[in-house]
Amino acid sequence: MEEKSDIENCFWNISPEVAFHKLASIPEGLSDLEATKRLTEYGPNTLKDNSHSSMLILFFSQFKSPITLLLIVAALLSASLGDFSDATIILCIILLSSFLGFWQEKGALNSVKELLKMVRLKCLVIRNKKPKEISFEEVVPGDVVVLSAGDIIPGDCLILESKELFVDEAAFTGETFPVEKNAGVLARDTVLSKRSNMLLMGSSVISGKATALVTTTGKQTEFGKISASLQSKAPETDFEAGIRKFGYMLMEVTLILVIIIFAINVSLHKPILDSFLFSLALAVGLTPQLLPAIISVNLATGAKLMAKQQVIVKRLSSIENIGSMNILCSDKTGTITEGKVNLKDTLDIYGNHNEKVLRYAWLNASMQQGFKNPIDAAISLAYNEPSNIFEVQSEIPYDFIRKRLTIIVSTENRSMAISKGALNSILSICSHAEISEGKLSDISDSESEIVEQYKQLSEAGLRTLGIAYKPVENAGNFTRVDESNMIFLGFITLFDPPKKNIEAVILKLEKLGVKLKIITGDNALVAKSLALKLGMQDPKVLIGTELHKMTKAALTYQAIQTDIFAEVEPNQKEYIIRTLKNAGNVVGFMGDGINDAPALHGADVGISVDTAVDVAKEAADIVLLSQDLDVLANGIVEGRKTFTNTMKYIFMATSANFGNMFSMAGASLFLPFLPLLPKQILLTNLLTDFPEMTIATDKVDALNIESPQRWNLSFIRRFMIVFGLLSSVFDFLMFGILLFVFHANEKEFQTAWFIESVISATLIVLVVRTRLPFFKSLPGNYLSIATGTIVLFVLLLPLTPISVWFGFVKLPFKLYIWMVLLVMVYILLAEIIKHRFYKILLKKKEENKN
Repeated sequence: MEEKSDIENCFWNISPEVAFHKLASIPEGLSDLEATKRLTEYGPNTLKDNSHSSMLILFFSQFKSPITLLLIVAALLSASLGDFSDATIILCIILLSSFLGFWQEKGALNSVKELLKMVRLKCLVIRNKKPKEISFEEVVPGDVVVLSAGDIIPGDCLILESKELFVDEAAFTGETFPVEKNAGVLARDTVLSKRSNMLLMGSSVISGKATALVTTTGKQTEFGKISASLQSKAPETDFEAGIRKFGYMLMEVTLILVIIIFAINVSLHKPILDSFLFSLALAVGLTPQLLPAIISVNLATGAKLMAKQQVIVKRLSSIENIGSMNILCSDKTGTITEGKVNLKDTLDIYGNHNEKVLRYAWLNASMQQGFKNPIDAAISLAYNEPSNIFEVQSEIPYDFIRKRLTIIVSTENRSMAISKGALNSILSICSHAEISEGKLSDISDSESEIVEQYKQLSEAGLRTLGIAYKPVENAGNFTRVDESNMIFLGFITLFDPPKKNIEAVILKLEKLGVKLKIITGDNALVAKSLALKLGMQDPKVLIGTELHKMTKAALTYQAIQTDIFAEVEPNQKEYIIRTLKNAGNVVGFMGDGINDAPALHGADVGISVDTAVDVAKEAADIVLLSQDLDVLANGIVEGRKTFTNTMKYIFMATSANFGNMFSMAGASLFLPFLPLLPKQILLTNLLTDFPEMTIATDKVDALNIESPQRWNLSFIRRFMIVFGLLSSVFDFLMFGILLFVFHANEKEFQTAWFIESVISATLIVLVVRTRLPFFKSLPGNYLSIATGTIVLFVLLLPLTPISVWFGFVKLPFKLYIWMVLLVMVYILLAEIIKHRFYKILLKKKEENKN
């Protein structure tokens, strides 16, 4: 069936007229009504599964832990042996805990979906015989799309017409260089990589323009058919790697503990099933079961807060990376400067104003039909000649290899080609220079003067382009080969002033521990002039040609010292980013151009803007709704808050939880009964996790925002040992009080220790959540309420009818007093040790710096 479908849909083997007939469409495009019908028939143009099955997968993923599954099996085994009540309670607690995790993650996913709607990719189609911008999801077979440089192809398409069209199809063909595409009809057996008349969904336009007919969308496209193999997993972030290693560490500790405890309990002739359930419950207690949910909620909350700062997060894990970022690389246009290019002047080769240069520059800029850009817009606004005098015959669009744009125009009696672009690019195609009206000289006679004039203009901080022309005879057949023997006419000078508040913003980034590095294609003189205007003292500039000659070791050293990378080729941006990353930095890159996608992919945090070209927005992890570094600085602060709040849960899980479970394991060795029943351990775990669900809204100390935050497993391990052992010391003190002061029986022991362990684990969060004394950094309202609620619930639980379900009994009032005193001393001592712990840590950091 599939083979037949492929034969029927060989659009590369048929003419556009036949394709229009097959798809019941016309060159003027579909009507809105017809497009709506087709959207219902074919479904949204997306590869994502929007069905309810994804929610079921999310729910069942809450049970993916092998320990949880073993516990369920053991509980069912217990029920089969007649212990229905305990088995039911254990299963209910597991179900409730899993449902809480599912509900939190579901809410987080829904929040992110809503945010992503703000930065949907859009494309230009012909609807109702008029151009109309729609989202990718709305594209249907039969749509006629208009494409230009920077666009992502919204579906598999047959080219109707094209001009100098080059497309990146690396994901399909593995070919790193752009592929030229043209309209035409090919043989039916043409392989995918040779279908030069087809455009594939997910590929992108590097240069040129085209009109194409959408033949298939969504999962029916070539991209959809092989999406599983094409969509490689995004590189693991620093935070994700840390979480994974943390999980392995806990798994090792848990496995060793479970095996030892089970073996010893069996050797002491305790019931095998009870010992097995107890060991598994201990394992669940050690495992931060809600960690995935807590992380998802923290990240989603962070994403919503960042959205309020006009920062839209596309990839949640990048929030942690933006908090860790210590180097930000950015182009200067629109971020450092206003992004509003102004035409300063048009000059002849001697630096004098020249109207002919202005007129020719205007013809080139105003009549080009390719990628719209601020430079052409500025030139077009500066001249007012009626546009119907000249007619466009042909065009060779700008690309990042030639670095120029050529347009061929004609009047009744003559035709000419006009090229403008980077000075070196224009000089390379010129054989003559115009030294005065109608008077030419050989380019070799004027080149040194042209270069000297260019240097002076650049030192003044002006972006300077060259412009050239030549008469042509066969205007309609002008190609790249014909870009030669042209006449150099003069200079186009432009300026883009620095933003008014940029110095303060750069200072703000520096205070946050983020070093700004400018990467620009502009020449070193212009870049240095800008740096001096920004107040940079003796800025270090490295140019692309020097960078190309350096060894990796030399570049690694120089890159750290460099403030501005100037005259950089597009492919060098990614190289710079990776070099900085390899030196141990967390690097962000901010870009919005066609050639920025590789660098955006390569950076730890790819940042783009809502007005960027499609390929840049698609490659970015974060999209700014305002092209302003101040907005990004606010996003960095929110990222650090999110990172800090996530770490609070880690600290709680590795201190109180670890301490309690270690104590429980130790107590089971000398007690004639289990220190806590399996169902009581699970209830302890559930109740101590409950306040942590509010951690995303907790207050964050300024101390945690001042500098980049990095994942540090060795620090977590030390924290776990110090505070876990402290927790265990007080647990054993509690055991002593229960056994030797109150001579507690089995149920009294279990009830008292359950209350003490839950309250101590809940309250210790108030200590470990901050480096400051806990009374100087009060928790957020939700965390305070949740903590108070759990403490009150645990104190009252033995007095309620449901206490019988869990095997709890009423305790004497004096025992409560002892527990309160013990918990108070524990909290105070934890505060003292915390102060000492961080003091030693700070001292070691200072020693390492020196």
